[in-house]
Amino acid sequence: MTMTSTGRADTRHRVAERLRGLRPGFRPRRAGPALAATALVLAAVNLRPAVTSLGPVLEEVRASLGMSAAVAGLLTSVPAVCFALIGSTAPLLARRWGTGGAVAVGATALVLGLAVRPFAGGTALFIALTALALAGIALANVLLPVVVKQRFPAKVGAMTGLYSVALNLGASTAAAVTVPLTGVFGGDWRLGLGVWAVVAAVAVPPWILLARDRVREEPQTPTDAAPDLRLRHQPVAWALAVYFGLQSTAAYVIMGWLPQVFRDAGLSASTAGLLFAVTSVLGVPLSFALSAVAGRLPRQSGIAVGTGLFGIAGYAGLWAAPAAAPWVWAVLLGVSNCAFPLALTMIALRGRDTAVVVRLSAFAQSTGYLLSIPGPIVVGALYEHSGSWKVPLVLMAALMVPQMIAGFLAGRDRQIG
Repeated sequence: MTMTSTGRADTRHRVAERLRGLRPGFRPRRAGPALAATALVLAAVNLRPAVTSLGPVLEEVRASLGMSAAVAGLLTSVPAVCFALIGSTAPLLARRWGTGGAVAVGATALVLGLAVRPFAGGTALFIALTALALAGIALANVLLPVVVKQRFPAKVGAMTGLYSVALNLGASTAAAVTVPLTGVFGGDWRLGLGVWAVVAAVAVPPWILLARDRVREEPQTPTDAAPDLRLRHQPVAWALAVYFGLQSTAAYVIMGWLPQVFRDAGLSASTAGLLFAVTSVLGVPLSFALSAVAGRLPRQSGIAVGTGLFGIAGYAGLWAAPAAAPWVWAVLLGVSNCAFPLALTMIALRGRDTAVVVRLSAFAQSTGYLLSIPGPIVVGALYEHSGSWKVPLVLMAALMVPQMIAGFLAGRDRQIG
């Protein structure tokens, strides 16, 4: 008995369907929202400890490795360079392995970098392993807004706020407890830093599970749509990139120099550190609230302008009388730093679908981080040349103006795609 052409076609179709069910990229069982939310939070917690854990023990690291002051200064620019260069590769990796797979690769690189870095025998290897860890973070930086768009399209603002809260908690916790942990390990800074590899390792398994669940991604990320998009010709994309870059400049200057501003004003080192912690901790509740509200609004321009006005007020207070009301200035700058979760929320909202959000997130963050590299260096040079903080603070207040303009433009009710 011979099989008809229709019968052969039906048989091939059934076989193809069975084979498709066996392929990891087409699993019929989908990962639930609880797993996606857990993976999102665990990744966010680990986005900053590689940086914020190092500062408190940098003196010990330099003494142990024979690191010069110039090289130690170079470390402050490594994060922005890695975020800019590696982040630009995220769309290609996401297309090859899926968004979850690319984040899983990044999380693994982060664990390896953090685990081996403390035991580096020299400065060059220490910096290389730091760059490896930061490369993993760069992938997550770009792709987490994409995950939010894919997995929680109706809750973009709330979920962005959730992982922004986790990011702030991870950053402040690492800064606060690395020195006590080092003390627990008998003053060994290597073990104090190495602990954060264990924390990062907890985030890897959920992302491996999500990497196998590309069912949600396949219909939403057509590979033939993204290449036709020319983001460099999109005004909204450039507004987002400039806004992201200027808010990153402000954040790096605050992280690198705010304690010194307060100490130069006559406050003790412990008080200066506590004031700096206020700017970070304040972002925990504000990031969630701001992102949740921004996600429900068609326009975020007013919020972008408002956070900029807080920044101008904070810098003006530091310029006029830093020791008169330091807690007020710290709170104002903490509110201004909430421009970061706002930028992430706008990136997710401005893309019409996840294919666009992948490209837009990579473009805005990579370009933005490149723009942010000179900021802390210029501020330090102005401080060293003038001998006071007057000129650098005027510069930072002035930069809030283009930041507000870019935020106003990026926050308009426009979509790319």
